[in-house]
Amino acid sequence: MLKILFLFLMTGGIPVAIAMAGASLIYLFFVQSSPPFVVIHRMVSGIDSFPLLAVPFFILAGNLMNNAGITNRIFGLALALVGWLKGGLGHVNVVASVIFSGMSGTAIADAAGLGTVEVKAMKEHGYSSEFAVGVTAASATLGPIIPPSLPFVIYAMAANVSVGSLFLAGILPGLIMAALIMATVSYFAWRHGWGSDVRFSSSRFGKALIELAVMVGWPLGLWLLIKAGAPPRFTVFAAVVLLFLADWKFRFQAVLPMMTPVLLIGGMSAGLFTPTEGAIAACLWAMALGFFWYGTLKLKSFVKVCLDTVETTSTVLFIVAASSIFSWMLTATGVTAAIAAWVLGVTNEPWTFLLLANLLLLFIGCFLEPVAAITILVPILLPVVMELGIDPIHFGLVMVLNLMIGLLTPPVGLVLFIMARISRLSMERTTIAILPWFLPLLLALALITYVPGLVLWLPKMFF
Repeated sequence: MLKILFLFLMTGGIPVAIAMAGASLIYLFFVQSSPPFVVIHRMVSGIDSFPLLAVPFFILAGNLMNNAGITNRIFGLALALVGWLKGGLGHVNVVASVIFSGMSGTAIADAAGLGTVEVKAMKEHGYSSEFAVGVTAASATLGPIIPPSLPFVIYAMAANVSVGSLFLAGILPGLIMAALIMATVSYFAWRHGWGSDVRFSSSRFGKALIELAVMVGWPLGLWLLIKAGAPPRFTVFAAVVLLFLADWKFRFQAVLPMMTPVLLIGGMSAGLFTPTEGAIAACLWAMALGFFWYGTLKLKSFVKVCLDTVETTSTVLFIVAASSIFSWMLTATGVTAAIAAWVLGVTNEPWTFLLLANLLLLFIGCFLEPVAAITILVPILLPVVMELGIDPIHFGLVMVLNLMIGLLTPPVGLVLFIMARISRLSMERTTIAILPWFLPLLLALALITYVPGLVLWLPKMFF
């Protein structure tokens, strides 16, 4: 009855959060004869969680980076690194998304922020709108896989797992996805006979390599010093000061913005702060760069960023609150237990369950926003995951990647809508443009699903 009410409201065009809360209210009031305030109580309880405090701060950090001129710096660095390859701007698109993923945490921010710059540049260099849209949409899925990640925070809260472990788990799969998307770009470049988009410059390329070396060497050296017994807080402070001095001396393009995920994961791994405190640190880092170091963030734009963050946070947390009452009702009415029993009756093999879960999540991703899908499905699927001995960190990566692919599919794929608006293509042409890019994404999904070591290697090393 509850599921029928939910589907009836959804098909009537009611937003998913209101449909979940409304179905639960109607079911409680008319079927179970329970007082309506139970719905309010459960919704408030659903968002009364310390880890969820990280959500608005991660959204704010991504918006600050997006509005502080960081996107152009990232694009310039990616251009110096891979713009001279055949199909250059396609590769630049992917590399820039990998870097920006370490700041935004959502696919939508990547598509709307960096995507605008990328599609415009690719069109100006003679690439078709369809190719520009396809590669930009595919690379936007990297946003929530490479840390920090808003869906990972929601999953960690729902599954009661470590946010830091999930963040580390996403690094290697994200790089594998980027490599597969770049291989697809190379195939198109070979097929159409495309050349490079910029001349190879040894000085620009060398400087970009130095930036990458700093990005890798700085946290590694910091970690070794802390492991050797150096005082963590003083060591981090001194290392940050040295980083700013190096940036002032060599005028790096994007080293300081790229340090955002390093600070987050390093701080959590070293025990300097919790994920929520890490999100606050990311905001302070973004404000320091935008206001004081680059001078690209002004008070007027900061107010707009804050208002946009309030709007986005309200939407996300309302979905979480509505999903919490809906998932509680599913559990209370025995639906989750019945589904778990049915799945275990069909198969006791983890690989078969993962195949069925992938098919279900890909289907659900076509209709539900990722945050809502995570909060609804985790209570249903997690008991089966634990029963079959599947690591919940591994399953979290599988779930989030499936739902990110769903953002590219009609009828409610948000990235699909954003790309159609940016490129000014019809929804039909945008959908057709994205179709070839499902191949690398589904191949990455298969690897992540059935080679759990790719996901769990880094978390086991650090945690």
